[in-house]
Amino acid sequence: MIFLRSLLFNIVFFSWTAVYCFAIAWTLLLPRPFIRGAVRFYMRSLCLLERAIIGLHYEIKGREHLPTDGSYLVGAKHQSMWETMKLHLIFRDPAIVLKHELTYIPLWGWYAWKSQMIPVKRGKRGAAIASLVRGARRMKEMGREIIIFPQGTRVGVGEYRPYKVGIGVLYENLDVPLVPMALNSGVFWGRKTFIKRPGLITIEFLPPIPPGLPKDVALFELEARLESASNRLAMAVGGPATLNPNTATPGRASVTEAETD
Repeated sequence: MIFLRSLLFNIVFFSWTAVYCFAIAWTLLLPRPFIRGAVRFYMRSLCLLERAIIGLHYEIKGREHLPTDGSYLVGAKHQSMWETMKLHLIFRDPAIVLKHELTYIPLWGWYAWKSQMIPVKRGKRGAAIASLVRGARRMKEMGREIIIFPQGTRVGVGEYRPYKVGIGVLYENLDVPLVPMALNSGVFWGRKTFIKRPGLITIEFLPPIPPGLPKDVALFELEARLESASNRLAMAVGGPATLNPNTATPGRASVTEAETD
């Protein structure tokens, strides 16, 4: 039954996505708020499909930890494609850090460009970090929420990957609160799996890390909190535990590349 429901959902999901992307192409000629509205409608429609076909629901905890005004930084755990589609419903006007190559995807990439995300070219570390900071500063001036995936890619439940330096650089340069966003989506919607499982996904916002701390201390604090909370949420719904080897001492972040989706 799960296989058949997953098959049906994937067929409907990809068909509806293709139709909708073509149907709203004209909005690319309009101001950005029209794109925001079209994207939010699409994301809400996906929620209905998830509930009706898969039996997949979600809840949000810890909204009281989100700043009520101005820009702030969100370090979000990234286990599947599912949470990237919910960011536009959770936040007012999110600016998401993503791979520059994604903007080359026909239609989808054009919408990402029009929505003014923060694309980062992977390559020389200095140039990538510089473009990341420039883009994030523009989003801060606009008062938007800046979303970044600290491990730089989707990481399956039970798997550990080091946190990269980009989020620490943003924390140091933007001087805004850093809110950890834990979740357990990978238990139900795997990183590279066809099967989508019914259940209740939990997103949990943790108390913000205030600006002004040393970068290494803030990054260590983020990793310790985010890994612990996401591990707790995953295990609560039958997911595997993740061994985190980097909670003994601060300053263990990887510096190989900037964070990208």
